[in-house]
Amino acid sequence: MNPLTAIPSLTPNYAMPQMDVITPSPTPSVDGPAVLNPMAGLNAAQPAGESFANVLGRMVQEVNAKQNAASEAVNSLQSGQNVPLHQAIITMEEANVSFQMMVEVRNHLLDSYQELMRMQI
Repeated sequence: MNPLTAIPSLTPNYAMPQMDVITPSPTPSVDGPAVLNPMAGLNAAQPAGESFANVLGRMVQEVNAKQNAASEAVNSLQSGQNVPLHQAIITMEEANVSFQMMVEVRNHLLDSYQELMRMQI
């Protein structure tokens, strides 16, 4: 009888010959994999009751703020103010990358929506 259930097993019990088990010894110089918590930063990023529309709206506002900051940095650089060139370029690249990410998120959302519309009910 299987110890996990009260129902007896209907399959025949074939005994396997006893084999020697070799256990590897741990290597002291190699560390094991780091334990990652994929949910670690999610609570700090957004409140629990925040809607999907609010998350998308906040993302668009953040991208817009980065675009505005990049525009201000370029205007300040062109007008001769004391703005380091590298800082203006870094600001422009941050705005560019955030905009590209927003476009990719939008593309994936549209693909998901189109896939849902193609489903048969």
